[in-house]
Amino acid sequence: MLQVSYIRDNREQVLERLAVKNFKQPQLVDEIIELDEKRRQTQNQMDSVSAQANSAAKQIGELMRAGKKEEAETIKANTSAWKEEIKTLGDALTATEDELQQKIVLLPNLPHSSVPKGSTPEENEVVLENGAKPNLYEGALPHWELATKYNLIDFELGVKITGAGFPVYKGKGAKLQRALIAYFLDEAEKAGYSEVMLPLLVNEASGFGTGQLPDKEGQMYFVGQDNLFLIPTAEVPITNLYRDVILKADELPVKNCGYTPCFRREAGSYGAHVRGLNRLHQFDKVEIVQVVHPDTSYEVLEGMSAHVQGLLHNLGLPYRVLRLCGGDMSFTAALTYDMETWSAAQQRWLEVSSVSNFETFQANRLKLRFRNSEGKTQLAHTLNGSALALPRIVATLLENNQTAEGIKIPEVLVPYTKFEWIN
Repeated sequence: MLQVSYIRDNREQVLERLAVKNFKQPQLVDEIIELDEKRRQTQNQMDSVSAQANSAAKQIGELMRAGKKEEAETIKANTSAWKEEIKTLGDALTATEDELQQKIVLLPNLPHSSVPKGSTPEENEVVLENGAKPNLYEGALPHWELATKYNLIDFELGVKITGAGFPVYKGKGAKLQRALIAYFLDEAEKAGYSEVMLPLLVNEASGFGTGQLPDKEGQMYFVGQDNLFLIPTAEVPITNLYRDVILKADELPVKNCGYTPCFRREAGSYGAHVRGLNRLHQFDKVEIVQVVHPDTSYEVLEGMSAHVQGLLHNLGLPYRVLRLCGGDMSFTAALTYDMETWSAAQQRWLEVSSVSNFETFQANRLKLRFRNSEGKTQLAHTLNGSALALPRIVATLLENNQTAEGIKIPEVLVPYTKFEWIN
């Protein structure tokens, strides 16, 4: 959530940056500024009337002590009118604040100045590309056929139990999942992240705090009877650990990681590009989250990106890093790097991670602050990244490492899988 004071003081810049995100309701900016002015005027009026009432109360007390009861009663006669006016102004202030809140939560975060303009994924900026694309042997298969051939994943059994997008992992397929999760968590711990185990359901306040609500309500699974949401990512419960918290400056940066299943409705997702593991309703992911001092957040973002790239390099996967254009960024992010791996069997890039800096956008919603060197509280910056999401990692590992004899397991995973080949 943007800060009203920033919007008021930087109107032109706000409009310019919102245009980079292709925001379709720029009139909201002026509506917010007008409501804020109305709010401040009403607050000033109420403060003025309250000051008169307080002064009168003090005067009445002095007159009564002086034995001037008649004069005190004359002044007291006006107090009921002041009380009524204060109530009327208070009600008007509440209504204005509610309307202001309803409008400001509709504004997305402002993109960083380095974010390129654009409205489609094709306009994202390729920052770097690493690793050679493998040349597969004749007769190589896509991962969904490999999963069937080696009895690793049963998509149809998942449909029977739940529905499309809920696969069942079996045998070495299940062990590979578990190995990847353990490896990613161990690497996060080496990088200084503290692991947490988290609830898979969150309340509305948590969804609002990280910006999933009201923006992505339709993409989340909702448990109506209990008014809870299945998490779309571990970012939500991890970041909400610090909702309504004031940290000490020397406690920054806060670094957490966590493994969770993730649940996304992915409404309207159809076609060949969502086949197999390419897009699921339930998938596993290890998330890294940091809460940092505003002065260091972009340095931290580069470090988090490097951490994810290190994982991809160690797995032997060719990858590229994209800086997302304004129109392809999330509602909450100020700058996002996407990491994609090359699928040799499908002959296309698959997104496997997003690493984002939210600056103060989430912190403002969460009331997540720290006490600076001057003893004053200020909003922290929050960042998160997928390190990593498993489905497309598994897809590219199976496809890129297949041979006529079987599928070779990356060396870094063998201590976790306890096998070198799937055959």
